[in-house]
Amino acid sequence: MMILTVALVVISFIADRKKTLKGIKKGLKQFLKILPTLLSVIIIISIVLFFVSNEFLMEYLGKGAGLGAYISAAAIGSISLLPGFIAYPLAGILVKSGVSYSVIAVFITTLMMIGILTIPIEAKYFGMKTTLIRNTLSFFGAILVGAVMAFIYYLI
Repeated sequence: MMILTVALVVISFIADRKKTLKGIKKGLKQFLKILPTLLSVIIIISIVLFFVSNEFLMEYLGKGAGLGAYISAAAIGSISLLPGFIAYPLAGILVKSGVSYSVIAVFITTLMMIGILTIPIEAKYFGMKTTLIRNTLSFFGAILVGAVMAFIYYLI
């Protein structure tokens, strides 16, 4: 992926040097803007994971937890307010700790699609009925995504 990115930047640079440099500068500014937040959250997550034992993770999110792992991941994802750039490194750490990809898929899907903490804001714009239907369907959709992932990993 890095090779493709570099190649595309080189092509862009050849096509329009000024726009490419402007884009790189803008991208670096945006990166530096989110860097303190990214680092602080990664540090907090690292500290929490240091104190949370692998046994605890495996009890609630591991292969032995069965359906409970999916429900736990869905619940955690539904109430968390984490941006993707923080959720993906966290998911990588959880995979290295032994959490299955299908459980991670449920966590990431609910994290991105469900907003329990943001229901009041969403309901203000779309109405409570629409908000509850969307969040409920997203919850079951996330469980379905996890089940399909588990089935696919079982086949391969």
